[in-house]
Amino acid sequence: MCPSTQDKWEELLTQDSHLEIFEHVSLMTLDTIMKCAFSYQGNHQADRNSQAYIQAIRDMNNLVFARVRNVFYQKDIFYWLTSEGRRNHKACQLAHQHTDRVIKLRKAQLQDEGELEKVKNKRHLDFLDILLFAKMENGRGLSDKDLRAEVDTFMFEGHDTTASGISWILYALATHREHQQRCREEIQSLLGDGASITWEHLDQMPYTTMCIKEALRLYPPVPGVGRELSKPITFPDGRSLPKGFIVLLSFYALHHNPKVWPNPEVFDPSRFAPDASRHSHAFLPFSGGSRNCIGQHFAMNELKVAVALTLLRFELAPDPFRIPVPTPRIVLMSKNGIHLHLRKLL
Repeated sequence: MCPSTQDKWEELLTQDSHLEIFEHVSLMTLDTIMKCAFSYQGNHQADRNSQAYIQAIRDMNNLVFARVRNVFYQKDIFYWLTSEGRRNHKACQLAHQHTDRVIKLRKAQLQDEGELEKVKNKRHLDFLDILLFAKMENGRGLSDKDLRAEVDTFMFEGHDTTASGISWILYALATHREHQQRCREEIQSLLGDGASITWEHLDQMPYTTMCIKEALRLYPPVPGVGRELSKPITFPDGRSLPKGFIVLLSFYALHHNPKVWPNPEVFDPSRFAPDASRHSHAFLPFSGGSRNCIGQHFAMNELKVAVALTLLRFELAPDPFRIPVPTPRIVLMSKNGIHLHLRKLL
């Protein structure tokens, strides 16, 4: 968890130990992807534009899911005339405005030739640099619309899925205090009282990593994906589906299937011990195959850092009066938020 988020939590805890964490975590993960992929410097915790963007993404999560489930909303010409369609359009505009600001700022920074050469000579170009240079070098690269679409996708997927993952992991640890304490002891032995994590540290948290994976099994950030069949498929029972058919794959159902995971509702990190065996596709928090999540390694590292720094500073407990209700959307949400009690550690 970034220091600004933790500082904000400590400030809020002077008034009440209870927090709904999903929005705070969403702002933190937006901050992270903006700095790592777009080299944007700033604090999104107090930025109104960022808060409006987070709300727009949340609205689209709900509206897109509702549209998929309503057969009358499949035709654009009808959907955009409905109140839901107009709300979705407004949310899309807000999200696009946020992306446009990021692109416009970077283009302004690159107007100066010295700055352009400086960025080109960087050891590692960030995501937006690569997109912009590809367009500038051949003149026939990404159009402004295509550029915005790429940035939209990376920004959305880069923050919303990790926000879901971190929030549900913290909830899982809050409801299983013995595992939370064991993770904390592992992290304390590694970091001491400090809060600086190196790349080497990320490979030295075996038990914490096991707990993170078990939480991702119970609460997969992306509960399912759709795939279009590139060829006909026939199942063992003789039933078949034609080429071009859209198939919905439910990771949430897979991870809770007792035929795949014994006692699937039990939080058991030992399922992910180094010597544990399982089918290669029994655990799919980042999908699988050639179209799996390209940011899964970045996401796992972000999850480890957020969990480690949070457990160093806070003890987590669930709110017994506000048990979260998992609600599959584009990402896994909670119908009533994710509420925790936090106690600052001395």
